Order: sequence, then structure tokens, then C-alpha cells
Amino acid sequence: MGLKGALFAGVLLSLAGPVFGDTPDRVIGGDVLRAGETSSPLQAGRDVLAAGATVSLDGSVAQDAHAAGFDVDVNATTGGDLYAMGFSVSLRQTVGGDLTASGFSVRVGSGARIAGNARLAGGRVTIDGPILGALAAAGGKVTLNSEVSGDVLLAGETLVFGPDARIGGTLTYSAPARLEIPARVVSAERVSYQPYQRSEMMTGARDMWSDWEYPVLPTFLSFLSGFLVTLGFFVVTGALFLTLAPEQVRHLRRSIDARPGMALLSGVIGLSVLVGLVPISALTVVGLPLVPIVLLATLLVWTLGYLLGAYVLAMRAMRGLGAAENPEIWLRLLALVIAVALLALLNFIPVLGWMANFALVLLGIGGMTTALFERLTGTAGPAPNVEMRPIERDPN
Repeated sequence: MGLKGALFAGVLLSLAGPVFGDTPDRVIGGDVLRAGETSSPLQAGRDVLAAGATVSLDGSVAQDAHAAGFDVDVNATTGGDLYAMGFSVSLRQTVGGDLTASGFSVRVGSGARIAGNARLAGGRVTIDGPILGALAAAGGKVTLNSEVSGDVLLAGETLVFGPDARIGGTLTYSAPARLEIPARVVSAERVSYQPYQRSEMMTGARDMWSDWEYPVLPTFLSFLSGFLVTLGFFVVTGALFLTLAPEQVRHLRRSIDARPGMALLSGVIGLSVLVGLVPISALTVVGLPLVPIVLLATLLVWTLGYLLGAYVLAMRAMRGLGAAENPEIWLRLLALVIAVALLALLNFIPVLGWMANFALVLLGIGGMTTALFERLTGTAGPAPNVEMRPIERDPN
């Protein structure tokens, strides 16, 4: 998925589909930004970025489509590339460019047609729609039951070729044992087999680290430039979610303000679950393709948790100085910038500075974990104040 996919995932998490709840579609520069379980038809003139517990895309997208969620169902024609990730991902319409999808279950329906290349990874990968380009698929069980015009690379514990499987190029496959590939799928001279060994991944990683050439000690300018780049990233990300989801951010802030101790505990639980998914996923062939997703999700949640914790601290300090409950957005953003800069400087204080920053990360992750739990259980609502009475929403 590369840098573009990573940036798309960062924006989606900033919109906070499953955490921040439903929000109307927003159109910015021709791009459609969708958060939550909205299922209204699309007529997007440019790109679409969508996130939520359940993501359903219908209609048409002129250029690229990006979707992330627990259950992702794409029934929209896409003029450009399609990027999708989730627990369950299904595609039922034409993709004018390349398809990149990852999840526990990934399915390309018989009504789908991929004009470019397809890159698929998941516990179960099923391809029933034709692919005009090349195909690369990896998973616990990979089922090919359609025509692929180009070359095919398959890797998995179980590989299945359905009655409609046809390969126009070469087939390279990796499985625990050699398979009898039907001649109707691809001729024998265009088939190559590579032994399937999970241990090779760990061996390759170990060799890479053993041969790593460590850089020289950084100079003051490199420290300063790194600090400024990091600060700029946090400012841009903070501006995004303060602008695009102000009500949801306000709800999270009030929830953390009301019960900071509970937020810290929830942060420990949420981070433990997320980090624990990495070794659990790596233990099985089915879960191996999900490891990069879990690592990326952990990094993004950590970043957003840090920003949310810094924002809560900044707003509390502003109220202590006599500021209004909900000041102008430029003042909130300025407070966030100052808070992030001061907290970043705390990292230069050994132990205590690190502990303070880590506590803020747990505080922010705890707020998101609590909101997600409320969302899943249907008990989401305004955060209570210190006297445990619901806080009324600001009409503005």
C-alpha cells in the first residue's frame, strides 16, 4: 500500500469512523470524506475516503477510493485505484485501476472486474471476479475462481482453483506441498513452485538486523530538524480532527476530563489488546498477513492518543487561566501546538519526561477505547461531569 496507503489510513483514523461516530459526508476539494455507517449513494467527482465500523460504498467514484473499517462492502464503480482494509472486505463492482485489499476475509465477487493489478492478503481470500492485470494473493486459504490475464503469485496454507480459474500468464505458487494444477487453469510449463516455510520470515528479519549499519551520532541540527518535522506533523494532524470532527473531539475531551482515572485504566487495556494482537497474529498462517495492519493501527492509535491527551491537558490549562469552555478554533489549535512542543521537550528529561508522555498516550487511548466500547454497546452519550450529571452539548 505504501506511503499513500499509510497517509490514507492516518486521515481515516483522524476522522475516527468507529470511535467518533457518524458524521455527514464532507466534500473538500472535490474529495468525499465519510465517517461512520452512512450508506447513501455516492457520486464522487474525485476521491473517496471512508471509515467506520461498517463501511458501505454504493454509486460511483471518479478516481480513487479508500475504505477502512470492521466490515467493508464496496458496491461502487471506481475509476481509479481501490484501497480497502478491515476484518471483512468484499468488492462487487468494477475497479478501473489497481486493487489493494487486506483483512481476515477478502472477497472479490463475480460482479467485480479489476482493470489493473490486484494485491490481496487475508486469512481467507476468494477471487471470483476477472482481473485484467496481474494478481498477488497471500493468506491462510486462497481460492481462485476467475480469469487472470497476467501473471499470478499465490502463497498460502491452502490453495484452491475453482472451475472458472484461468491464468493467461505464469503461475508462481508457494504452499506446504506441490499441487496438481489443472491444465485448464495454466499449462505446466508456465508453473513454478516455491516451498512454503514460515520460518524464512523470521530468518530474513534476523539477518537484516544483524547486518544493519548504525548511523553516527546525530548532530544538534538533526535533532532540531527532527523536532520541527515531528511538531509540524502533530500540528497538521491536530488541525485535521479539530476541523473535521469538532463535536466528536469535544465529547472525547469531556469524557476524559470527567473520569481521568478511568481513562488511564481504559488506555492500559486498549493498548495492551492492540499490542498483544501482534504476537497472536504472527503465531498462525491465517494471521500473518494481518501483522502489518496491526502494527500500522498501533502506530496510528498511539499518535492519536498522544494528540488527544495533549489536547485535554492544554484545554484544562486554558480553563484554569480563565478561558471559555469552547474557545475559537484558532485558540484551541494554538494551545495544542504549545502543549505538544512543551511535552516534546519533556522527552529530553530521562525517565520522568518519558513517563509523563506515556501517561498522556494512555489518557488519549483510554478516551478512544471508552468511546469505542460505548459505540459497540449502544450506550454512547454525553460525558458526565464531576458530579456524574450529563453535560449538555454546546448548541454551537
